[in-house]
Amino acid sequence: MSGQKPYRAIMLIDDNEIDNLINQKIIEASNICDYIFTHTGGKSAIEFLKNIEKIAPLTGNQGLPELIFLDIDMPLMDGFQFLDEFETLSPTTKEYCKIVMLTSSINPQDMSRSKKYHYVKKYINKPLSPESLKKLEI
Repeated sequence: MSGQKPYRAIMLIDDNEIDNLINQKIIEASNICDYIFTHTGGKSAIEFLKNIEKIAPLTGNQGLPELIFLDIDMPLMDGFQFLDEFETLSPTTKEYCKIVMLTSSINPQDMSRSKKYHYVKKYINKPLSPESLKKLEI
C-alpha cells in the first residue's frame, strides 16, 4: 500500500440500513478512505455536519467528509430536503463536501432536479460498486 487515500472521510446517508452496510463494505474494500460515517436519515446527517462546523475553527475541517453519498427516497427528510438544508451550511463546508446522489430512483426528473445543486457532483444508481467508485474522480 503506497501513497495517501483519496479521501479522509466519506458519509453515507440512506434510510435502508442494509444498503448502508453493503455500501460501507464496498468502500472499505476499495480502501479509498480512513473513516466512514453512516446516517439513516438526512436530519441526523445535517446535525452531524452542523456540530462539526462548530468545532471546525479548532480542527480545520478535520471531521468533515469530503464525499457524501445521498439517497433520495427517505422518510422525514428526503435527499432534496437534505440538499436544501445543506444549502444553509457554511461556504467552507459546502466547498469541502462533494455530494453524490446514490439512489434506486430512475426518475429522470430526480436526476435533472439534482443538477440544480452545484455541489451535487454525480448521480449514480444503486448499488454502489467498486467500478462506480473507481469512476468517481471528484
